[in-house]
Amino acid sequence: MTDVLVTGAAIWVIAAVSAYAQSVSGFGFAMLGIPLMIPVLGAPSSVVVATVLGLLLTIGSTVAERAHVQWRPVLALSGAAVLGIPIGLAVLVLLDPRWLTLFIGVVVIAATVLLARRTEWHLAGTGSIAGAGLVSGTLLSSTGMNGPPVVAIFQSRGIPPREFRASLQAAFAIQDLLAIVGFVIVARLDLTTAALAVSAIPALWAGWWAGDRTFRRLHQSAFRWVVLGMLLLSGILAIVQAIVQIAGGAGVA
Repeated sequence: MTDVLVTGAAIWVIAAVSAYAQSVSGFGFAMLGIPLMIPVLGAPSSVVVATVLGLLLTIGSTVAERAHVQWRPVLALSGAAVLGIPIGLAVLVLLDPRWLTLFIGVVVIAATVLLARRTEWHLAGTGSIAGAGLVSGTLLSSTGMNGPPVVAIFQSRGIPPREFRASLQAAFAIQDLLAIVGFVIVARLDLTTAALAVSAIPALWAGWWAGDRTFRRLHQSAFRWVVLGMLLLSGILAIVQAIVQIAGGAGVA
């Protein structure tokens, strides 16, 4: 009983902190939450729980901010993600995710550096949006970390902060729902895991509420650097997570 309470409390704290980060920057819930959940739940369950929590968070925020969502790119990204999610599920089920996670971290950090040095990106075309959707869907269902491609697309379009955040939440909500359907199909989501995620709803909304108060006080230029900082942090966390997993595997071998 004590272990269950400790696990539940840990998930509540992680959910609140990750929701705060997503409320401030528009993304980062899974990128922060999954590395923190792994010591508590293990990697596979962490991906699933974070995705369920992400859906619960982004559905509410999407409904609340629906007037600010730019639906055209959101739906284009989500349509392409449908093709990527089965690829990611195959990776999750069949392949060792440690090297993929390391690669994700490197790509995220590289993307952050490029975004910081170049203010104009030509990623708004149909091909770029489709590619970002495909990659984000693949990353979501394999690692739970689908943010960087979606963030790069919206960042390149110069979307104002409120529309940027609202559009990200809508894209994440649709992709999370699709990924959860995939988790059910491959038997990665059970009632115990779902109940653990649902129990943390109050923590989710407490974190979002606190982050929203911070978001409303941010200047637009400060907002851009918050986004870049979150990308850098998520990349570092992914690399640290992968190195720990790889070292642990080598130690066992």
